[in-house]
Amino acid sequence: MYKLLTLFLMPVMLMASEVEFTKWKSGESFLNFLDKNNLPQKIYYNLDKSDQTITEEIYAGVNIQILRDSNETITQVLIPINEELQLHVYKDADKYKFEQIPIVYTKEDKAFMVEIQNSPYYDIVKATGSKKLAHQFVNAFKNSLNFRRDLRKGDKLVMVYEQKYRFGREFSMPKLQVAMIEMRKKRHYIYLNDDGRYYDEKGIEAEGFMLNRPVRNARVSSSFTLRRYHPILKRYRAHLGVDYAARPGTPIMAAGSGRVIFAGYTRGYGKLTKIQHSDGYMTLYAHQRAFRKGIKRGKRVKKGQVIGYVGSTGLSTGPHLHFGLYKNGHARNPARVIRITTNKLKGKKLKAFKLLKKDYNQTVDLHLQAETKATCLVDFKNVYYLNDESFELLDLQNSQEDNESL
Repeated sequence: MYKLLTLFLMPVMLMASEVEFTKWKSGESFLNFLDKNNLPQKIYYNLDKSDQTITEEIYAGVNIQILRDSNETITQVLIPINEELQLHVYKDADKYKFEQIPIVYTKEDKAFMVEIQNSPYYDIVKATGSKKLAHQFVNAFKNSLNFRRDLRKGDKLVMVYEQKYRFGREFSMPKLQVAMIEMRKKRHYIYLNDDGRYYDEKGIEAEGFMLNRPVRNARVSSSFTLRRYHPILKRYRAHLGVDYAARPGTPIMAAGSGRVIFAGYTRGYGKLTKIQHSDGYMTLYAHQRAFRKGIKRGKRVKKGQVIGYVGSTGLSTGPHLHFGLYKNGHARNPARVIRITTNKLKGKKLKAFKLLKKDYNQTVDLHLQAETKATCLVDFKNVYYLNDESFELLDLQNSQEDNESL
């Protein structure tokens, strides 16, 4: 059975459910959301500790979907918590249930070439309509090139990336695969390697936002995962951070320099500190026993500065630090950006990288020769059919033709 999702309830769709596309408001908790929408709060209080904590991962501005029947009763709610998993609240007979389910999305490999007229940022936004793409490109080269000094009108750039789509809209940050820019007839590249890190032409890791380990000599007790199917519980779970097991009272250090934007208590994370860094990064330090004296909202801290102490407050099963990293509100794997030593590829890893680099360079050449134009996202479609079981979209064109024939 398929439900008809529509932004506007049309007269010919009398049996259709209406879906409201809206954004999660800043400062709103899951309990606030339930109360505001006249949903029973026991939905939250019946959850286990892990699920209660995961509701605190809902980030401001995320697009959520609220489905209502013809009586305006909420039948389903979809709330993404990361790029792979979403919270699903749904009505089953007379009761509401809660689960974590995979996000159904499509992926497209995309590319474009732009001839510089003003600046890389301005010209990419003008060509694509995407500030996200412009930020990705500029940040890739920000520590290695000086655009203002060396860039000339008529220089060319190429960007190859992967974009996810959900409900016909761009979803999550674009994943840069290779970026190239010509400056004074010399090409400069940044490549995404198989290890998930970015490197220059010589196989040297591109310098960007790097973190220090927040707890010294601590054991990683739980790693980062966007989506994992638990074979025993038979359900999906997410762990949006890295847990460091350590003795109570072990000092916690700021992983990077920045400004404290939150230092307080939450039900799930207990005593919690959030630090805002440059380029849209934010780090999170949860389950602390105590804050370091003077740590409060607005306080500026330096990388390596003690900000608190390991504890087990909130929904915790033992003393540890839950350490989270976010980029523009999206959870990222902290292990990918913790600097231990400067990473320069060698041996077999360098050999494999060179093969990958060769393929990337050929792709860039093709787009330069073809002068590939950027494609802007088409207008959002307002009618969909959604599979109740898998949340997969059906063929939109056929769906529209079916609607026209009603």
